[in-house]
Amino acid sequence: MSSAQQLLLTAIRCDIDNLTHLATTTEIVGDISRFIHMLQRERGASTIYLVSRGQRFKTRRDTYRQHSQQAETLMRQRLETLSQEARPQAAARLLRRIAAVWHALDELDALRQAIDAFAITPDAATQAFNQLTSGLLAIVFEAADTSADPDITRTLVAIFHLMQGKELAGQERACGAFGFTQGHFDEPHRALLNQLMADQQRCFDTFEEFATPEAQQAWAKELSPRTLAGICHLRDIACQRTQPSSARETPDTLGETWYELTTLRIDTIKTVEDALIAQLSVLCQRKITQAEHALAKTKGQPYGHSPAPCEQLLALGGAQPLGDLTANALTSPLGRSLIELTQAQAGRLQGLSDELENTRKALRERKLIERAKGLIMAHQEMSEEEAYRFLRKTSMDQSKSMADMAQAILDLSAMLKRKEEGHAH
Repeated sequence: MSSAQQLLLTAIRCDIDNLTHLATTTEIVGDISRFIHMLQRERGASTIYLVSRGQRFKTRRDTYRQHSQQAETLMRQRLETLSQEARPQAAARLLRRIAAVWHALDELDALRQAIDAFAITPDAATQAFNQLTSGLLAIVFEAADTSADPDITRTLVAIFHLMQGKELAGQERACGAFGFTQGHFDEPHRALLNQLMADQQRCFDTFEEFATPEAQQAWAKELSPRTLAGICHLRDIACQRTQPSSARETPDTLGETWYELTTLRIDTIKTVEDALIAQLSVLCQRKITQAEHALAKTKGQPYGHSPAPCEQLLALGGAQPLGDLTANALTSPLGRSLIELTQAQAGRLQGLSDELENTRKALRERKLIERAKGLIMAHQEMSEEEAYRFLRKTSMDQSKSMADMAQAILDLSAMLKRKEEGHAH
């Protein structure tokens, strides 16, 4: 077997090792997803338990705590597999993230004991849960950032933003549970609620940009308009934009209704999240199978000298005759390597160019949206969040992208301005 073929076989084996590691990482992402979901439930129940001084959600909190502990055990077992790899495939940053989270997990029991003894405020307990969840999401981000396969990376990025948006939805549930259970929202919690609404929407928008068509369809199908309408109604009450629609809606019933509706939404998001993680697992296995077939095919090739693909260079060079030196170079192993290297470099450069153009396009669109949002705020006397929601709803109603809708608003504003200036003269 030639050295070139040995190197090629080694390269394919490295690809298989990396893809196998990515498959393991996918399993870890799934375990983290389940654990975060259980933590989010425990956090919301703990908030109501603390605010009510143990009068409400005691049994539910105990149940959620048991579910969190079970999910944590499974996740720890999976994470330990990375430290046991004979040749660690994980990047150092990812391993450091996991090590930091491991230390934080060890303090989770102390947090629960403080909640049991009412030795911590609802806000402080929520913040502690938030910090742990943030560390877990950082592991998912590092997994996406260290993936070398573009298809897998894209799916991981979609999963990360969906998980991040779901976490912000969980924080919104906890914040709303605090205010409704307490019977009123003070200004800091009202501001936090508005911020969480805006931030999670941006995460979900980014998720939709990177998600597969199947995931986008699941997202559009699973979210119940009735549930969303109920949540929006309670958001308006929390932000004092509207009053309760019934005299029967006391703070207690509003708190229960809020918790159940937001839980329905979060559970629905988890369903889409699970489907996307399953798609990622299938994608990893398909990539591994393709690499294994390539390995078997390469092993089966004859070891003798094989002709170089001169036709590719001839096509690039037009009808010009090749000199003897060039012709000899094309038949050498170095020539074949140079052709492959040139092709690979051209592919990478094209990929970088495409990524750069996509980034520039995204920046241009964001600038358009920000300018249109400013116009809406100025002319409709809306807050930034209200303007964003108005722009998004209008674009959906007219089946346009937000960027196209923003451009239409800016064009209309410029036209009206010119008309006003013409009348003035």
